Amino acid sequence: MKVELRQKGFTLIEIMVVLVILGLLAAVVVPRIVGRTDEARRTTAKMEIRNIEEALHLFKLDNGFYPTTDQGLEALVEKPTVGQIPNNWRDEGYLPKVPTDPWGYKYLYLSPGRHGPYDVVSNGGDGEPGGDGNSEDVESWNIE
Repeated sequence: MKVELRQKGFTLIEIMVVLVILGLLAAVVVPRIVGRTDEARRTTAKMEIRNIEEALHLFKLDNGFYPTTDQGLEALVEKPTVGQIPNNWRDEGYLPKVPTDPWGYKYLYLSPGRHGPYDVVSNGGDGEPGGDGNSEDVESWNIE
């Protein structure tokens, strides 16, 4: 009686085939996912600017004016103590906190604005005015 012992496991060829398949999948999938991060940040910045605009409109409806540049977006979170003081400021405020853009920078606020009663801008990934790609500004008057 002959007993044959056989070890179980994967051969080097089987492991190599699996690695090649995983490499091919990664080559196809990763480029599609990697480019989406910047696009998602730009979309988030556009949505946040729209939310800021809604809060600004509510502030104006209650008080008859937009916060000044000196009061800034902070006037949507805490009642301003400088400049024109709003008489009908909501106790809960208009935003829960002053938002930062998806890249971690403060939104720029100008009132009166150059493009309307106010301008709200994110300077993009580089935090500097202008730029293109990830560094392109997201502007309240130029949102699709």
